[in-house]
Amino acid sequence: MKNYNISIIKGDGIGPEIVDEAIKVLDAVSYSCGFTLEYKEYLMGGIAIDMTGTPLPNETVTGVLESDACLFGSIGGEKWDTLPRELRPETGLLKFREAMGVYANLRPAVIYDELLNASTLKPEVIEGCNIMVVRELIGGIYFGQPRANDGFKAYNTMVYTKPEIQRIGKQAFELAMKRDKRVCSVDKANVLEVSQLWRDTMEEVAKDYPEVKLSHMYVDNAAMQLVRNPRQFDVIVTGNIFGDILSDTASMVVGSIGLLPSASTGEKTAIYEPIHGSAPDIAGLGIANPIATIESAAMMLRYSLGEEEAANKIEAAIKRALKEGYRTKDIAAYDAKQVVTTAEMGDIIANFINK
Repeated sequence: MKNYNISIIKGDGIGPEIVDEAIKVLDAVSYSCGFTLEYKEYLMGGIAIDMTGTPLPNETVTGVLESDACLFGSIGGEKWDTLPRELRPETGLLKFREAMGVYANLRPAVIYDELLNASTLKPEVIEGCNIMVVRELIGGIYFGQPRANDGFKAYNTMVYTKPEIQRIGKQAFELAMKRDKRVCSVDKANVLEVSQLWRDTMEEVAKDYPEVKLSHMYVDNAAMQLVRNPRQFDVIVTGNIFGDILSDTASMVVGSIGLLPSASTGEKTAIYEPIHGSAPDIAGLGIANPIATIESAAMMLRYSLGEEEAANKIEAAIKRALKEGYRTKDIAAYDAKQVVTTAEMGDIIANFINK
């Protein structure tokens, strides 16, 4: 029987609640599919600051690197917003991603038929929408040097090297080969030198994938086109800051940020997490939607552990739960037959797997 070591970072706010439900579902599907999962929990974010004085303890980095995959909740909150930048939860997250070498952030945006009305767009615009945003995660303006703020003048630096662009491009094209074989590279090459290099390099990478159709789009137009006609996209590949914005846009196109997972992958341990934040205002109320975290667990099974059957079972159970009308509060307005708590949604999905 196969056994996998999974590192767990629950984090802050609703993080512990939603991760607990994902673990519940993972336990059900691992039993069903005949493998075992061993979990080890580590601290990061605000809770790590409170307990250790740092947002990213060394033992967290070491422990995650020794695991097969990492399931991550969410971090941050107003409680820690006034700390010096180097001590804030978000700084710990950036350092964590850098330490893991997770240069590719995969963010699927898929519309559930049962939630067509959850989007602010017309159903006929979004029906069948299935987008994969591939965001470069450890380069660009978030990591570029020099950077400074002296109270009068502030600046950041957007930097990409050709190898960084090549490796994220390869990820996008490899994914496209398994999908509809279309890649849209998003940049701002009309005004930014770094985007000019990005575009030229994507053209070079495309030569190794003659079956994939490559197109280019400026980021401002891409934002508009995501709302105007999202079905035109298959795989979108873009840099760190543009991907940060466009992936959230895509999430609202399909209805709710509480439904969408992500995978951050590279050459070391991959990280799987929902794309939403820690939502401290609803922490402990039992109303958070755990589906994005459960979907992230399914991505973990597929991409890091190679357990395709288990990933498919989780996704099928989620679709069944939605089809039968179970809704958490955030999506209760959309054809709900029964509004359920965070834990109840986890129970329902796990039970469907067991059946």
